[in-house]
Amino acid sequence: MINVNEYFEGAVKSLAYTTPQGRSTIGVIEPGEYEFGTSSHETMTVIEGSLEALLPGQDKWQTFTGGQTFEIEANTSFKVKTEVQSSYLCTYR
Repeated sequence: MINVNEYFEGAVKSLAYTTPQGRSTIGVIEPGEYEFGTSSHETMTVIEGSLEALLPGQDKWQTFTGGQTFEIEANTSFKVKTEVQSSYLCTYR
């Protein structure tokens, strides 16, 4: 089953699905800045565009572009921002 998720008044949309390895989402982020909370470990891979991320415990934003990945531990929050429409794959393991 594919579930549709929408956040921040439609500025972030994703499709959620489950594989034998676990849950995943693939989505698109409109230009802006957003804060997300986690309930499980996440690995986020930028597919297209560019995301800047402020990861838990960090004080500097890091830039990630197509093919680059970052990880977020469970039960934390992180911020992302982008100046261009960007797509991502997020796996929850």
